[in-house]
Amino acid sequence: MRLLLVEDEPEVRWLLWETLEEAGWAVDEAAGVGEATALLEAFPYDLLVLDLALPDGDGLEVLRLARLRGMALPVLILTARDAPEARVRGLEEGADDYLVKPFYPREVLARTRALLRRSRGLAHNWLSLGRLELDLEGRRAFWQGREVRLSAREYTLLEALALRGEGFCPREYLLEKVWNGEESVDPRTVDTYVKYLRRKLAPDAIETVRGLGYRFVG
Repeated sequence: MRLLLVEDEPEVRWLLWETLEEAGWAVDEAAGVGEATALLEAFPYDLLVLDLALPDGDGLEVLRLARLRGMALPVLILTARDAPEARVRGLEEGADDYLVKPFYPREVLARTRALLRRSRGLAHNWLSLGRLELDLEGRRAFWQGREVRLSAREYTLLEALALRGEGFCPREYLLEKVWNGEESVDPRTVDTYVKYLRRKLAPDAIETVRGLGYRFVG
């Protein structure tokens, strides 16, 4: 999964980036409104962590843009503004959660996980699809009740396919989700990793349709 972190204080941004990256997510950073809005328009994100007091404007501008563009990604506001009026305004503008600084990194992580689960209709950290079970928090995969050893890339690819449900995932979508838009990655790398997953799960676990992409069958 790919998250956007908008925070102008370098030390706070580093602490949050480290916390979220260690949880297994790809995290892009922005220090202001302009940089954040450009990234939102360029990449598909699964969640936005947003400070409000930014050097080139109010973080609510970023939130308004996301909602005006129809972006349904969950938004966690993380700010020093602790007045009840500020909380109400942030939630009314479209935020899903509001946390006041100073914060505990573990609480930010817990709230982030909860928002991501709710955005996918999940009440817990386990996802079951046919023969597959995913421990979303522990980043473990089980096939027909047996744990399957996967590399970090393999697991991220499998999770992206599984969370897509019955929809097809174009190669470009998977490149963004799994390889974080790395320019040096050959698009055919997706095909290679799909082959790895089929060997470890079953040949019929992932369907390919020319022009549409890949779909997890289960």
